[in-house]
Amino acid sequence: MSAASSLAASRLVGPARDPLDWPFFGPEHRAYAERLDGFVADGGLAGLDHTQVDGTCRTLVARLGAAGLLEAAVPAPDEDGASIRSRQLCLARETLAWHDGLADFAFAMQGLGTGAIALSGSEDLKRAVLPKVRSGAWLAAFALSEKDAGSDVAAMACAARAEGETYVLDGEKTWISNGGIADVYTVFARTGEAPGTRGISAFVVFADDPGFSITERIDVIAPHPLATIRFDACRIPVGRRLGSAGEGFKVAMRTLDIFRASVAAAALGFARRAFDEAVAHVGARRMLGGTLGDLQLTQAALGDMGAEIDAAALLTYRAAWRRDVQGLPTTREAAMAKMTATEAAQRVIDRAVQLFGGRGVRVGEIVESLYREIRALRIYEGATEVQKLIIAREVLKAATVPRGGQGA
Repeated sequence: MSAASSLAASRLVGPARDPLDWPFFGPEHRAYAERLDGFVADGGLAGLDHTQVDGTCRTLVARLGAAGLLEAAVPAPDEDGASIRSRQLCLARETLAWHDGLADFAFAMQGLGTGAIALSGSEDLKRAVLPKVRSGAWLAAFALSEKDAGSDVAAMACAARAEGETYVLDGEKTWISNGGIADVYTVFARTGEAPGTRGISAFVVFADDPGFSITERIDVIAPHPLATIRFDACRIPVGRRLGSAGEGFKVAMRTLDIFRASVAAAALGFARRAFDEAVAHVGARRMLGGTLGDLQLTQAALGDMGAEIDAAALLTYRAAWRRDVQGLPTTREAAMAKMTATEAAQRVIDRAVQLFGGRGVRVGEIVESLYREIRALRIYEGATEVQKLIIAREVLKAATVPRGGQGA
């Protein structure tokens, strides 16, 4: 980190908590936010080496688990996956992203990697996996994407064939977060009960299962542990199937519906940090006999940035509140939040870089790091273009319901 970035960081201690006064939140959420702030203040994110992402992710998960913060993302074995608390999940991701993108990643993957187990796993499987992931002892991964099957899940080629009381997995998955360092993987494979998405099942694979291997580690612009994984006659017990055969797509979509709004929250964290850095910078940067913040063009930029952040926050926490309080489907609301928050964050961060001028593109500056961090969020867990299709589909579906009926 540059000296300039260190100075900026010393002035800013965390995201503003004004939104906690919105009606989406109650005392329990304010208490959880205080725990998050206390975790950071007590050194929970101190001394991290971002050049060693594998080890740093393990350190972060262990610290988050020891602090009890992973409870918002990973249910206890005796809890149903539906008990995952969306508002706390979003608060955690927004806070951690404000401070450190890798910390947000480490937290989020513990939930995404085990969400399907919590939702559809057997009691034995839940007891074997969830406590270890919840405590931070194990790392989890979610293996859905393939080289030719990202947004188009129906094109999945990785297959699992039933042989007595086992399944035999063959094929590859790529762009797998925590690939190479995870202890447990939720894997989706074609089992052939029906064409397309109706012939996919979900399984739990452990890193030491024979026939499982890592074929490639993938480097990206904001370093995170990513890999291509392979299955060569990887034999697993039928008891490690999640849900019924052929229901893997439903399991995946239920999981993503829970965690998609939290991606919006992570984008909010990045955007708020960029905005806070920009406000501090323009107030101190001398220019034309005053400060950069005195210029009307700067004020107009800040006005746009602030409004976009709050608009995205309202959509994000509406989706989380709707799921937590009303128990209603959030497919449309989560897609709106994810699309709006990630696209808005890209614009906010870009403007922050512009306001910093040459400093904004210098390696080591916080806004430069945020510029790299935000780009992937517009792609993973459903690219912006896919979110638009989801929103349109849900709107059209609701329009076919007779007046007075329930929409999607």
